[in-house]
Amino acid sequence: MQISPSILSADFANLEAELGRISNADWAHVDVMDAHFVPNLTLGLPVVEALLAVSPIPIDAHLMIEDPDRWAPAYAEAGCQSVTFHVEAAREPRELARTLRAAGARASMALKPGTAFAPYEDLLPDLDMVLVMTVEPGFGGQSFMADQMPKVRQVREAVRRHGGEIWIQVDGGVSADTIEQCAEAGADVFVAGSAVYGAEDAAVAVDELRALALTHRH
Repeated sequence: MQISPSILSADFANLEAELGRISNADWAHVDVMDAHFVPNLTLGLPVVEALLAVSPIPIDAHLMIEDPDRWAPAYAEAGCQSVTFHVEAAREPRELARTLRAAGARASMALKPGTAFAPYEDLLPDLDMVLVMTVEPGFGGQSFMADQMPKVRQVREAVRRHGGEIWIQVDGGVSADTIEQCAEAGADVFVAGSAVYGAEDAAVAVDELRALALTHRH
């Protein structure tokens, strides 16, 4: 059960210190948005490279961008240990996943709330993680969409059928109130933004979320 706090909810003027606040987490989740695939603009490769140089934990890059086939490999080459592309934006998702793996990163496919998983199940052998979005991607602080839990269960069942070590990540509105149902549905990597960075002590919040997930693991 892994916790990946989203720095989208952190203080962007003090990112090195903000990464230090979550040094007990498993990953730092970095949202890259291009104002095309999603209606928001966050940060890009130069900032991610700077974060990689100072982060005490591995970086989980979530690319909410158009043309990930072209842009995603650079994040793996820069040293991101996990790189997630949106399957809705990828032209050749299987080839892209293989390229990310060849560059040394875990390859992950993300699904927006309106995107069905079934058409992409055959990509599982080339993936290390599937991200089921539990909000519409683009902005932090949105409400958790419980109606995505059947999709998490569907992915978990498919992973069981296919075998292999494939993680299932949920991202959006994950908090102490919602993490239990995510864990019960089969998720094992949890992205939490405001639930961690809005807490008085971010590290304590990380430990509490992990403990809740472990108690309710599928």
